[in-house]
Amino acid sequence: MRREFAVPDVGEGLTEAEVVGWRVAPGDTVTVNQIIVEIETAKAAVELPCPWAGTVGELLVEVGQTVDVGAPIITIETAEAGSAPAPAQGAAEPTGEGGAKIGEAGADGRIATLVGYGPRAGSVKRRPRRSTAEPVAQGAAARASTPPAAPPESPASPEPMAAEPAGGSSNGAPAAGGLVPLAKPPVRKLAKDLGVDLREVTATGDGGVITRADVEAYAAGGTAAPEPAAAPSVGGVRREPIRGVRKATAAAMVSSAFTAPHVTEFLAVDVTETMALRDRLRATREYADVRLTPLAFVAKAVCLAARRTPEVNAHWDEAAGEIVYHDRVQLGIAAATPRGLIVPKVRDADTLSLRDLAAALGELTATARAGKTPPADLVGGTFTITNVGVFGVDTGTPILNPGEAGILAVGSIKQAPWVVDGELAVRTVCQLALSFDHRLVDGEQGSRFLADVGALLTDPGLALTW
Repeated sequence: MRREFAVPDVGEGLTEAEVVGWRVAPGDTVTVNQIIVEIETAKAAVELPCPWAGTVGELLVEVGQTVDVGAPIITIETAEAGSAPAPAQGAAEPTGEGGAKIGEAGADGRIATLVGYGPRAGSVKRRPRRSTAEPVAQGAAARASTPPAAPPESPASPEPMAAEPAGGSSNGAPAAGGLVPLAKPPVRKLAKDLGVDLREVTATGDGGVITRADVEAYAAGGTAAPEPAAAPSVGGVRREPIRGVRKATAAAMVSSAFTAPHVTEFLAVDVTETMALRDRLRATREYADVRLTPLAFVAKAVCLAARRTPEVNAHWDEAAGEIVYHDRVQLGIAAATPRGLIVPKVRDADTLSLRDLAAALGELTATARAGKTPPADLVGGTFTITNVGVFGVDTGTPILNPGEAGILAVGSIKQAPWVVDGELAVRTVCQLALSFDHRLVDGEQGSRFLADVGALLTDPGLALTW
């Protein structure tokens, strides 16, 4: 029986993923829960297991291609014609999170997958994509040669972006036949509003795509838009599609910057005593197997200071008209990885000792750099620390992560002249920069929190009195 495996919904509101690498090839034999493909979402890289045992039929998607959640990416030929093969003796039949069997519809009509449920029936509309790549398997080419019967026209269905007819031109000539040439939805709407038949318009866009200028020029004078003048050569360029982590980061930062009123305050701190304490602790048996970094001390100071200023560990719920105060600190740590900037979380950081915090930070960093951070660890933060000091930067004005009230930037730790008891001395100092949401945190509260963090880093013994 031929089965199609679709990209599952990982439960974090993601709508698409990129195929990073296949672990199988057509003709391979696979077992239940065997890893068959690695995908990259906007949050993390995820390995997907196969819900059936059988033989790989076709790889429907190429490496590097982005597909929507719910879109089929591989076919599996199973042994039995009516159902999935029975699991091994003593093993439970694979089911989705809601209890439905893999591949079957749950109570709400969505298909159960190994990771949550797929989208509701009819809710996924695949965006048309133009690709010059060859099909990944001969079977895909064979299917393409026999077009399916067109479904009945429905007002609820989006107008498809039809391909050019056979023998059609992509070099600017009008398309022949009854098929509509390539055009983006906004351009189609413009043509409809202007009463322009797209089949009569000369396309000047890359790959034969009709542009807005083409439609406007045709409507004005019945001719195609003139070819733009060639720009003077200024050197080569390199273009990359906006996707994955970069796409998600950009959307989140724009949303945060234009939603939450940011205020940033700065504080220079003498951390000489904290660095001396770090050296003493690293020489003890308890910390021998832990990488104790300055970031661990900053994280501990943030958690202690948040108890005295709970407003920095809160969330502004616009829809409910409420301020939500969190009783635990879900501490985000901004991490630079080969995939881009991500912010994994240390759960319940305020309940951890300094040693446990250091261990958690080390594990979090290693997992993030390896690209193995689970999507669930990238959401649900309440406060974030970004360590720009590792790049030799003194300070910055960090942008809040959406839904959080504060973010602390930690600058480079270095020796500098400092006045101690009226005398000039060389001390170990760093710069702190706190950005906070002024809807939640007043200037007095933000200043008090930043001063508390600075005081703990200047004299770590204060922690015993709080």
